Amino acid sequence: MLSRRRLLQAGAGAVPAIALGTSPAWAESAEPPTTGVVPTSLAGFDKALKAYIKERDISCAQLAVAKNGKILLARGYGSYTRADGSTAKVQPTSLFRIASLSKSLTAAAIVRLAQDGELSLGDKVADLLDLPTEADPRLANVTLWRLLQHTGGWDRGVTTDPLWNDTTIAASLDVPLPIDHADIMKYTTAKKLDFAPGSKYVYSNYGYMLAGRLVERVSGLPYETYVRRKLLAPVEIERMRLGRSLRSEAFSSEVPYESKYTRKSVVNPSGDTVPYPYGGFNMPNQDANGGWLASAVDLVKWGFVFDGAGPVLTSKSISRIFAKPELGENSGGSWYGLGWHVRKNNAGGLNTWHNGSMPGTFSFFARIQHGVSYCAIFNRREEEGSPDFDGIDPLLGRASGAVKTWPTTDLTPKYF
Repeated sequence: MLSRRRLLQAGAGAVPAIALGTSPAWAESAEPPTTGVVPTSLAGFDKALKAYIKERDISCAQLAVAKNGKILLARGYGSYTRADGSTAKVQPTSLFRIASLSKSLTAAAIVRLAQDGELSLGDKVADLLDLPTEADPRLANVTLWRLLQHTGGWDRGVTTDPLWNDTTIAASLDVPLPIDHADIMKYTTAKKLDFAPGSKYVYSNYGYMLAGRLVERVSGLPYETYVRRKLLAPVEIERMRLGRSLRSEAFSSEVPYESKYTRKSVVNPSGDTVPYPYGGFNMPNQDANGGWLASAVDLVKWGFVFDGAGPVLTSKSISRIFAKPELGENSGGSWYGLGWHVRKNNAGGLNTWHNGSMPGTFSFFARIQHGVSYCAIFNRREEEGSPDFDGIDPLLGRASGAVKTWPTTDLTPKYF
């Protein structure tokens, strides 16, 4: 039987389909096929990741490591079968779904709009999006700060996550699948909030979905267009884009996603049973809260944006992103800023990090002391019977701490 946590991971309506979770073709060999560059002094990272993916039967993975604005390690692990039947190795530039690492982009987009004078972080979400407040007048108290810091009033543990509740929403509104953002907003705003805005922290995908609609409303541009034009293009990140739901829609450089679960399709009204990563959820609806594709090198380069003022964000904007919420620190001494978890480190700075998880995807990105950052992405996540995937955090932390001499050769020009 699935535990409650793992049942939530599998998703309502998901059923096991063990054949879909097959071991990678190289699993019996000593190590996976690899591509990219690993300096000798960073071999500990490479060794750790190889052991991690072998233990978890991960067929496709990436790792990138950077320090002080230089990409020092870029690695692809594993191989996969393309739609035409040919075999491809994972490259350092292959695209993966990154799930909730997308939230750092959405939060930065809102902050950039504030930086440009298009809105204020104290503005009320209901006013900006014309959301009705009859069902719960407290909705009028949700500011952009609260929306992005997950204190807006939605608790997915109480009323479920509307981004993963397509069939119920379609039935409630008497509309066919697939539903869209407008349907999700109509369904959710007709219900009471789960707690008073600003009174506690509860992680909310719905809040970030709303933030994406705010980007569109205020900028007059599609969400993806705004992010790529205002946030990514100025720092020469061109590969990142929004993902699609079906394997047949995948980009040529995108890896396949694996899960042992199936689910009824939510991307059409057929009722067909599909592999969970391919139609078991609606990727376009996940755009602002979890819909982006990227490579690990793209993400560490994106992380450089937060190192200091540049063409995307000012110092003031970066400070806002990492600011403590009105609730202060949690009992563990960390807090959720705008799209990032944050904690003070021993070097007098801030460690910032996030992970991402959806069927067929697990990702982790951290920016730690002494200018070090690292990102790992995988094409499956923890499911019933698999080892804990959260172990990637301390694993990479130990690898970083064991480095005696950091290399100086910058790989950035090789990939950008």
